[in-house]
Amino acid sequence: MASPTRRYNGMSADDRTADRRARLLEAGLEVFSTAGAQNTTMTAICAEAKLTERYLYQNFSSKEDLLEKVVESVSDEIRAAALDALHSPAPTVEEQVRNAIGAFVGVLTDDRRKGRVAMIESLAVDSLRDYRRKSMRAFAHLVAEQSRELFGEQAWPQPQSEINGLLFIGGLAELVIAWLNDEIDVTPADIVDAAARHFVATAHR
Repeated sequence: MASPTRRYNGMSADDRTADRRARLLEAGLEVFSTAGAQNTTMTAICAEAKLTERYLYQNFSSKEDLLEKVVESVSDEIRAAALDALHSPAPTVEEQVRNAIGAFVGVLTDDRRKGRVAMIESLAVDSLRDYRRKSMRAFAHLVAEQSRELFGEQAWPQPQSEINGLLFIGGLAELVIAWLNDEIDVTPADIVDAAARHFVATAHR
């Protein structure tokens, strides 16, 4: 008979492994967003997570790998939040659109660390540029797909829907980056309002 998994402080080995990974991801989010991707060291991340480098390398192959996983985590959060908001009850389709865009922007601006890492620091590392490009294309595809569900095939027909999706996501990303860098004197709500109006106007053309 196999011996039972030993537990420490009420946590199994799997629980401890998951906890350490979560702490490293949180530490990566903090350090990458404050020190910048180029200046971040594994030592600083381990110090923030209060773990040794042994545990870091058990979970991630390199600093770049950790950064990619942090960005991936933020992207997953954005996708889930936007889709949940889009499919929640709302008086009009236009309100559904605004809620989804608000959720998208909210993840990146409510916690500026997430915005900086996902939108700015991911561009500072050469090995992540291809990942970020693919991620943006995936979001553009999602926008095109959801627009057809909301407004019908006639609103954003192919291939125009893919073009509109890329234009929309690229423009929205640039607005958020400008806000994060304090380059524009607007609020996140202003960005959401402008993006929602543009999206709906495009769909109704």
